[in-house]
Amino acid sequence: MADLPKDADNRRDDDAGASFVLQSKGQWWHAGFHLTTAIVGPTILTLPYAFRGLGWGLGFLCLTVMGVVTFYSYLLMSKVLDHCERSGRRHIRFRELAADVFGSGWTFYFVIFIQTAINTGVGVGAILLAAQCIEIVYSNLWPHGSLKLYHFIAMVTVIMILLSQLPTFHSLRHINLCSLLLSLAYSFLVVGACIHAGTSPNAPSRDYSLEPRKSARVFSAFTSISIIAAIFGNGILPEIQATLAPPATGKMVKGLMMCYGVICVTFYSVAVCGYWVFGNKSNSNLLKSLLPDEGPSLAPTWLLGLAVICVLLQLFAIGLVYSQVAYEIMEKKSADVKQGMFSKRNVIPRLILRSIYMILCGVVAAMLPFFGDINGVVGALGFIPLDFVLPMLLYNMTHKPPKSSCTYWINISIIIVFTGAGIMGAFSSVRKLVLDANQFKLFSSEVVD
Repeated sequence: MADLPKDADNRRDDDAGASFVLQSKGQWWHAGFHLTTAIVGPTILTLPYAFRGLGWGLGFLCLTVMGVVTFYSYLLMSKVLDHCERSGRRHIRFRELAADVFGSGWTFYFVIFIQTAINTGVGVGAILLAAQCIEIVYSNLWPHGSLKLYHFIAMVTVIMILLSQLPTFHSLRHINLCSLLLSLAYSFLVVGACIHAGTSPNAPSRDYSLEPRKSARVFSAFTSISIIAAIFGNGILPEIQATLAPPATGKMVKGLMMCYGVICVTFYSVAVCGYWVFGNKSNSNLLKSLLPDEGPSLAPTWLLGLAVICVLLQLFAIGLVYSQVAYEIMEKKSADVKQGMFSKRNVIPRLILRSIYMILCGVVAAMLPFFGDINGVVGALGFIPLDFVLPMLLYNMTHKPPKSSCTYWINISIIIVFTGAGIMGAFSSVRKLVLDANQFKLFSSEVVD
């Protein structure tokens, strides 16, 4: 095997990123909480928006295929990690796993680059959507108020800075249990709001037609596929499995079952109800569709207010989960494991570095409020390679299924199909991002779909 980066070894006594941030003390249900928070977030409110680029039939098909493929992919990834652990090489970082199996240093840095893009994109998106939630409440209570979107982004960033000081991934387990319950709560609330809106005398007119031009329809479809990929993606499964108390073998499967039980309940109900009511007028945030800028609310204000609050609270948990890889990378070099997690030597660098990271995410969110477009780009360039391509490749290389077996060819087929979808999705998402760039100025108070 080729020489790997020094970081590719198992836990070391001087590795503060592993000893502090990726502390291994969790049970399988804790991994289920983390996984659910990483996947089932307010981005599901974008599903009706994704359906408008696909229509009913293709929308259902893509949603189902993505669900089946990602469950299969995460199951294979967990099996690869279990295989390495049984061989005496427990990997706690995605980049270490990829470098070990491929026997090449370039995969180590490739995964770091993709994970950083995902984590930053999700961090920016979480801050932006949380700020938009506060703005929705504010604009309904004070329609002529002077505060703008970037003011709320600053408020959310300050809260995230404070919460980011929780030192370990494992310390988020109770927050992520609350996150799971919040995702169920706002999903049911939004579904109820959509049913109310769709059956009321003021129900919006429904149009499910796609783009009139064939080329635009193709681009919209691939952008929607990228968005759905981003919604199902997490890109941090090895780091989540690292929080399990050893031996971790087999525990992640139970966590996956918990997570996908919540997915089945929430994803389909929100996608169907939202698209049924708003059709091709669906906003990238379903709450904005239910609370239009002009005209009355399409559902009881108290119901939508509760949903907004649930979304807002869960976004803090999501921002924290996806920040853990960045914190682990930073603290691997900045912290001194010999002086203890809460020593002055380690607390001060943690405070400074994590605060700077959150401030940068907040600044980008304020400057570039492209929520739907960010989802598409992150899905195509980040989640598709890590969640739809690498797990199948890693499994084929570690378990070596016979080339005549169904498993081998299913994995190869998924790799080929989703590599193509990722390339097309990246092109169409970046194209839409460029087109939408003409709709706003820096620090705009409107989130661009």
